[in-house]
Parts: sequence; C-alpha cells; structure tokens
Amino acid sequence: MVTVKLIQEALAPFCNCAQAKQMESYMRDQFPFLGIKTPERRKAVKEVLKAQEFPNEEVLKNLVYTLWNLKEREYQNVALDLLDRVKHYPIDYIELIETLMTTKSWWDTVDGLAVHSAGTYFQQFPDRTRGITEKWITSQNMWLNRSAILFQLSYKNKTDFEMLKRYILIHANSNEFFHQKAIGWALREYSKTNSEDVVNFVNENNLAPLSKREALKFLKKQQNTHHTK
Repeated sequence: MVTVKLIQEALAPFCNCAQAKQMESYMRDQFPFLGIKTPERRKAVKEVLKAQEFPNEEVLKNLVYTLWNLKEREYQNVALDLLDRVKHYPIDYIELIETLMTTKSWWDTVDGLAVHSAGTYFQQFPDRTRGITEKWITSQNMWLNRSAILFQLSYKNKTDFEMLKRYILIHANSNEFFHQKAIGWALREYSKTNSEDVVNFVNENNLAPLSKREALKFLKKQQNTHHTK
C-alpha cells in the first residue's frame, strides 16, 4: 500500500538545500521546500506507484490529508499528483478539494485544484456546479473566488460563458492581484474558442487594466503574427 513513509523515502535522495532556498524565495517564503524539482518528484512518486497498488477512495483521501499537513511544499504537490490520477471522483470529494483550496493556499496549489480537480469534478457532476461555485464566488475567501473564475479554464466550447461573465463582474472592481489575474486568464483562455464574445465583453465592461491586458494578450499576439507575415 502507498504510504507517506514510502513517499518520503522515495523523495529523500532528491532533496537539495540550495535548490530549496531558491524555491522558497520564488514562492515569496510562503512555505519551506525540500528542493526537489517537479520532474524528479513525479518520477520518484511514479516508482512508488509502480510497486504498490493505487489506494482506494478512503485511503487516498487520508493520504492526501496527511501529505497536506506536512511542512514542505513538495508534499502538497505530491498530493495533487495523486489526485490527478483519479479517473472518476467520488461525489463527496468536492469537500476534500475545497478544504485543500482553503488550506496552505497559494496559486501553485489552488490553480491546479481549480482547473484539474474541480474542473473535472464538475464535468462529472454538472448538476452540482452552480450551487457550489455560487458559494465560492461570494465567499470571503479569495482563493475560492479565484477557483470559481478558473474552474472552466479547459472547457473550451463547453464553457458556460454567461456564468463566467457573472462571476467575473462580481470581482471586476477588486484591487486584489489574484482576482484581476484570474479574470484575465479565464477570458484569455476562452478567447481561443470565442474571440468575438470576449472582445465584446472586455469593451463593454470596466475591467482592471491587468485583467484587460491579460484577456486580450492571445488575440493581440495572433494579430501581430498575422501582420508580420
């Protein structure tokens, strides 16, 4: 069975103090690090999974919570790697996802949870989407707001743009960087599917300069490429 001890033993040879300092600095000293790069971390965990049976729903949930409670950031990243391997989420896993979003929160974990975990969960349980994301977008927790704006990031033509627009407008006047950036990112991604609606929305609404710049970045790049040909 996969255990935290087996994961720790697999990661131990890759710990690098000098790298840890750089990683901590990059993440604004929010968390301590072991100094293990993503490819090394994933390779080590893959080796553990090769030798052990993948945990069942309940064991995985406990494993994820235990990893999340450990100090070093790599353990939270391992927890996300494990969650990403779940083919179909149990219906109660949204509670786990939300707890992780609101604990040890920073963009490096929240964005993956929003796009991969919550994004996949809501595709599997579409009737639960509105009730939960409405709660997130109106929450006092900035990371839940961000998640409600970003969860459709990979949906392309399945994006509920009416919902996205409404969620964006709730936080359009926010001075918070993580709100502004999420708004721009969500619009930029959707502009690859529906450029006209995104341009109209940006022109018709008073978005923060950062949100507007990010929203139109892909289209401007396309325009510049077209002009230079």
